[in-house]
Amino acid sequence: MKKRILSFLGAAVLSLSLLAGCAQDSEEKTAAPESTPAEETEQKELVKVTLNEVAHSIFYAPMYVAVEEGYFQEEGIDLTLVCGFGADKTMTAVISGEADIGFMGSEASIYTYAEGATDYVVNFAQLTQRAGNFLVAREEMPDFTWEDLKGHLVLGGRKGGMPEMVFEYILKENGIDPATDLEINQNIDFGSTAAAFSEGQGDFTVEFEPGATTLESEGKGYVAASLGEDSGYVPYTAFSAKQSYIDENPDVIQGFTNALQKGMDYVQNHTPEEIAAVIEPQFPETDLETITTIVTRYYDQDTWKSNLIFEESSFDLLQDILESAGELEERVPYDDLVTTEFAAIAAQ
Repeated sequence: MKKRILSFLGAAVLSLSLLAGCAQDSEEKTAAPESTPAEETEQKELVKVTLNEVAHSIFYAPMYVAVEEGYFQEEGIDLTLVCGFGADKTMTAVISGEADIGFMGSEASIYTYAEGATDYVVNFAQLTQRAGNFLVAREEMPDFTWEDLKGHLVLGGRKGGMPEMVFEYILKENGIDPATDLEINQNIDFGSTAAAFSEGQGDFTVEFEPGATTLESEGKGYVAASLGEDSGYVPYTAFSAKQSYIDENPDVIQGFTNALQKGMDYVQNHTPEEIAAVIEPQFPETDLETITTIVTRYYDQDTWKSNLIFEESSFDLLQDILESAGELEERVPYDDLVTTEFAAIAAQ
């Protein structure tokens, strides 16, 4: 596991230019809405916060609702959203100070803590409670069972990442050995599996949105199963920051969490069509109909929590998955890596 933390830090220099370009695009997406003179005066006192997200995905709709509805500004925050393109790069940005807050799978915080980090990263708000990826087949399979994967090649995810670990967890829960009953290709870069599948690689592929819907719309694949439904309630993504940042900026963390909770409340109280219309500016390359289809798919499988509290039972399940994947030698303490005080106040 020592190699993993070295790769986090080693990737920092290589990823700075990539993150800078992503940040420029994101700043345009998150520009504050038109405001009154009084509001403009208040905005001059906003605290600048850089958030590095693991990917820019409709899967994270409540966060984008908070951005587009101006909830962060209401809480005194001038938010810059940067795309990390992977949990390792997002964690690197947080550890190096390039980002104030990270949004990624909480397994990354467990890895760094287990490897001896002193100023470790603490999770303070959980956004999603189900996996956001889908198994896509080359043909329609209305009667699909996981045993149908035996003897086939599946385009999977990065070893040690949540998408791959949840996939393998489901296989094992269904009595399938990921190492011997099928072949899993883990060598394709994140975000490139849909293109590889459309070009003929693999019999199945595990896809996030919009990859799954795009393959269906092009007639090159069909969703056979939802990993979110079949894995149960899994703490898939959470917001985190270094303990030192939380200690030094509790008001910022509280305001940030309050804004997120407003986004969660909006999603709980509006239709997929209304949610899609709000977050549409975040995805200019995707038409509204497709956004609505994807939001509906996530909405129907109960993807988003009603609050942001990262419960201990969820943390235990996450460690179960890590152990099952062979990625965790010793369990780490919940009380060290999770704080619920900010989410509890925001939920009131």
